[in-house]
Amino acid sequence: MAVAQASASVVLSAIVDPSPAAADVAAQAGVPLYQSLEELLARDRPDGLVLATPNPLHVPQALQCITAKLPILLEKPIATTVAKGAQLVQRVKETGARVLIGHHRAHSPIMAKASEVIASGKLGQLVAVMGSATFLKPDHYFSDAPWRREAGAGPILLNMIHEVHNLRMLCGDIVAVQAFASHATRGFPVEDTVAINLRFASGVLGTFLLSDTAASARSWEQTSRENKAYASYDDEDCYVITGTNGSLSVPTMRLKTYPRPQDRSWWKEFEVDVVDMVRDDPLKHQMEHFGCVVRGEAEPLVSAQDGLLNLRITEAIAEAARSGQTVNLAGTRTDTSHDIRDVLALGDAVPAAKSAKSFQ
Repeated sequence: MAVAQASASVVLSAIVDPSPAAADVAAQAGVPLYQSLEELLARDRPDGLVLATPNPLHVPQALQCITAKLPILLEKPIATTVAKGAQLVQRVKETGARVLIGHHRAHSPIMAKASEVIASGKLGQLVAVMGSATFLKPDHYFSDAPWRREAGAGPILLNMIHEVHNLRMLCGDIVAVQAFASHATRGFPVEDTVAINLRFASGVLGTFLLSDTAASARSWEQTSRENKAYASYDDEDCYVITGTNGSLSVPTMRLKTYPRPQDRSWWKEFEVDVVDMVRDDPLKHQMEHFGCVVRGEAEPLVSAQDGLLNLRITEAIAEAARSGQTVNLAGTRTDTSHDIRDVLALGDAVPAAKSAKSFQ
């Protein structure tokens, strides 16, 4: 809401929320409040709509908007299961609906710069990536919204899906996963800590540690400085991407490379640098891009197909943790692994352009 209200090219036109607290929110925003999508569409149809609702509502509400020919920014995850997400993707294909999935870090200038460094070849051939999202969600996070304790929530689906998209942007498609999960700290039905191994199509290998009960600052929110609501720490990173000629730490953007091919040895010193970049709120860029999608000026940077592929990988991580086996996403089967489903191709990324139009 805040980035829409601050935008020069989009306008917040209404809020749909049946909760009692929504009346004050709408009054403060100076916009009408509606109790349901049906009421909105009947009385005050917008040009586009942001669906930021509990995960189980994503698919039915998105289908409702598609039937009404209403462009949507659908928050991640695209669905609570791959099967439901595939149903939505099929409907998008059939109708040509304009659907942007809310993987907002795809709009991050930090991620754009990191991808640029990797593509430049400065790191050499990519070898490995080490990642983490370790942070502590307070107790009221779960008491305020009890659905976050139950199946369909948990950090794999709520948080790891963001990391999956980032890792794919940096290292390419993920073709196999292994995982251990634990809920020993909180005891909820969903996991609170997960250790993950990843294999990428390029041959890159990765490790990732995920926990929403670990008192640590190694999360994107606490290091990127993109969301001012979080305390930030300049000495922490989320990812270290390593190649045959050097490494890049993200989001500090610390770069270590060998100056010459003959210097590539652990006995030799690295050249050390920090990559110049601009830090800015990716939600702002996402909202501007959504305006372009609504107006037909751009294709979604994160398509429904992208959202489904991210969900496939997170579901594979959950399955690997449950089964103790390697889950192969490349459609192959071995004695020690089993496939999950065929991988969908990525949607094309089209840069955003700006102009004015109203939408919710």
